[in-house]
Amino acid sequence: MQYDALMDDSTTTLSLAIGARVKQERQARGWTLDHLAEAAGVSRRMIVNVEQGAANPSIGTLLRISDALGVGLPALVESPRPKPVRITRSGEGATLWSSEQGGRGILVAGTESPDVVELWDWTLGPGDSHASEAHTAGTKELLQVQAGTVTVDAGEQPVTLEAGDAMTFPGDSAHSYANLGTAPARFILAVFEPGVGSGHGQDPHPSGMGITQ
Repeated sequence: MQYDALMDDSTTTLSLAIGARVKQERQARGWTLDHLAEAAGVSRRMIVNVEQGAANPSIGTLLRISDALGVGLPALVESPRPKPVRITRSGEGATLWSSEQGGRGILVAGTESPDVVELWDWTLGPGDSHASEAHTAGTKELLQVQAGTVTVDAGEQPVTLEAGDAMTFPGDSAHSYANLGTAPARFILAVFEPGVGSGHGQDPHPSGMGITQ
């Protein structure tokens, strides 16, 4: 199942910014569209659409592209800043997932590669669920429920957490979050992805890259 970001003016602006950053990073490496598509494990058409800001890629697709480029997801959703201190004001986070039930997955902060830490603010409407494919080896996730109840399936017995409960689990296997209750649920999620760029998206064709498009 694919989960798309909400289509509004802010999402369009975000999509264009992500596309420009992906193209910048790709061209800086001398990579063709086909090369990035192969390294990320997505179609060439998807890369074209992302770079043009014409696509609403799933979080999984963005992770594949960011890992292939070796920059980490946070680097794709914000403009480069020279200062080491970064402040995200309320409402300025990047909404990368939304649902018809009012759910939101907002990336509010993150660090640069190689050891990437992401901080997310998630809301799940009643009946909402979000399935995540396995992240890169060694990824860890930390979750704390702020309101409502959240059921986490991290590959073992699903666990239901209530407000104030917290959980740590490996993110390098498929997992999901669900709101099985009748009221909205909110949780804060921290994701640690080590070694981004150390083995992801390495050049499978070291003898030559072709002409950058």
